[in-house]
Amino acid sequence: MSTFITTFDTAGDGIRLAVKDLIDMEGVPTTAGCPAVADDAKPADRDAPCLAGARAAGARIVGKANLHELAFGASGVNGWFGTPANPLDPALVPGGSSSGSAVAVATGEADVAYGSDTGGSVRIPSACCGTVGLKTTHGRVSLDGVWPLASSFDTIGPMARDVAGVITGMQLLEPGFRVADAAPTTVGRVRGIEAHPDIDAAVDRLLATAEVDVVDVELPGWGQSSLNGGLLLVAEAYQAIGHLLEHRDRVGADVAARIEMGAGLVDQMEAARAAQRQWQQELAGVLDRVPVLALPTTLIFPPRVDAVGDDTSLAANTMPVNAAGVPALALPAPTGGPLPASVQLVGPLDGEEQLLALGRLVEAAAASL
Repeated sequence: MSTFITTFDTAGDGIRLAVKDLIDMEGVPTTAGCPAVADDAKPADRDAPCLAGARAAGARIVGKANLHELAFGASGVNGWFGTPANPLDPALVPGGSSSGSAVAVATGEADVAYGSDTGGSVRIPSACCGTVGLKTTHGRVSLDGVWPLASSFDTIGPMARDVAGVITGMQLLEPGFRVADAAPTTVGRVRGIEAHPDIDAAVDRLLATAEVDVVDVELPGWGQSSLNGGLLLVAEAYQAIGHLLEHRDRVGADVAARIEMGAGLVDQMEAARAAQRQWQQELAGVLDRVPVLALPTTLIFPPRVDAVGDDTSLAANTMPVNAAGVPALALPAPTGGPLPASVQLVGPLDGEEQLLALGRLVEAAAASL
């Protein structure tokens, strides 16, 4: 089991940063967690632009973090480079695809980590490992120098043990970033989505403890947006990385199957795009009425590593956010049991400042439970 694909000796007192190994770092090959990429990878000529703020701030990059191969899976299981051990229970999946990034901050090996989120890849491992992760607004953070999966969904976002660490991560990604002075006081609690009852109860209890005004919200297009978003993601992934099937023996079976599935979905993309635009309008209309939505990050607790099969159920509550392009913050919600749930706070486009202000408030409430 491995949290990192590559580690670096660092010295000094700067912030310790883990970087998901699909982000270019000057002088280091980018593997994307896949031998078909790693076999021919050359040291990067330059840093990806998203590292510029960290470099300027003197952050110490402690390693290139492991991931679900090609960032194309939600379990975080990687048969080539090892599967990072979930710090809550090593028998459980760490979540993906930013598995190593979540584990690095959960275990204290890094203060902040960068992950990517295409269908939930920052929020799912945060939920599985009991940490905090921010999926940023699509297009807010540069994707130049980042190995692509699905360009209309891909985002880069910060991960940390707590909200303060995620704020620090945003300040590295976007120098000058400031959290809003006041947090939203009304939250739309999304209903009609069936999660594990202990997860639903934990989210409701946490919102009540945070003393925000909770308004029940129905999103009729939520389920269909997850299906349409998944279709587009897989089809775009085929277009971006389908050439790797030329090295089929160096691509994991689960990932190869997803790439092949995408080949048969390309002709459905136009209709799915039209449905996606309708979903974006529906969600924007709701976020005009309530500033933030709240719902479980995942519908289930993390499954066992030795029992995980189709892991798409882990992304059922995250994919619609990527389809809309809006930001979302995942943070732990105590259950009273050995595993926390995770609450997902969803805001409007470029609403990260308000989400993190509310995240601080909700995190403080969690500490009292």
